[in-house]
Amino acid sequence: MLKVDSRDIVLVVDDSPDTLRMLTDAIEESGKTVLVARAGMQALSMIEKIKPDVILMDAVMPGMDGFETCRRLKQMKELAHVPIIFMTGLSETGDIIKGLEAGGVDYVTKPIVPEELLARIHVHLVNARKTHSAQAALDVFGRFLMAADRRGRVLWSTPQTVKLLSAALKDFATEHYVLPPKVQDWLANCAEQKSGASTETIALSDVGLSMKAELSFIGSIGPDEFLLRLTEGDLGTDADLLKRKLSLTQREAEVLFWIARGKSNRDIAEILDLSPRTVNKHLEQIYAKLGVENRASAAALAVRTLVIR
Repeated sequence: MLKVDSRDIVLVVDDSPDTLRMLTDAIEESGKTVLVARAGMQALSMIEKIKPDVILMDAVMPGMDGFETCRRLKQMKELAHVPIIFMTGLSETGDIIKGLEAGGVDYVTKPIVPEELLARIHVHLVNARKTHSAQAALDVFGRFLMAADRRGRVLWSTPQTVKLLSAALKDFATEHYVLPPKVQDWLANCAEQKSGASTETIALSDVGLSMKAELSFIGSIGPDEFLLRLTEGDLGTDADLLKRKLSLTQREAEVLFWIARGKSNRDIAEILDLSPRTVNKHLEQIYAKLGVENRASAAALAVRTLVIR
């Protein structure tokens, strides 16, 4: 996809010449570039060549309406973070909800007040860039992270997560993949907890998947958006065993597991999303509970516990 210039690009999808004329004048005066599509199919065709920064979508159009056009646009991975604002004369709650469920982030009712619309465009552009920057940073640093809503629908995931889960979950890369029912139940329980949810985990092998990995509940990052971390390997089974046999907390067991794997404090901090200082504090507690004086002795005890099993 091409970028016309350094200015923000606004795609206006509307079949009304008067509305197009008014919006084009107002948006161009604000210093943005305007693209115009008079039908949903035309908008889809334009998107193949040029990626807009924000899309204004008329809800009611002949042929493919705005709701269906929005759904199709949101199926394109490269447009996942592009905000779509509905413009509509429909004011019923059901119509508004329909637009939001289709993938829209906001709506304005006709007749449109240009100043209000420009203010909304600015707010959504800023928010979209913050979200995109944060997820891009996660991608670069190789985090195995994903977000899902309370019903288990995957909202986004880093490329590393897609690659890892695609091997175990059929069609995982499909937009809005829904996690297995047992994972949905686990996620709902974690979401309802007031505290301590960050240590909740579920082994994928426990939900019928032939994959040695586990999901950890990190916390809420939105009204109905929860951050999950995927950990590859036998951590779920082994850490649980260390926790049970050696009377450790879940986090202490996870730290000890990676100590037994020969990882440094810095490595463990990176794997578990902790600070090295926090890892060191967990180690102090582990030494005290196990009655050992150093990490070599702690690792040896952990390995012996796992081998006996």
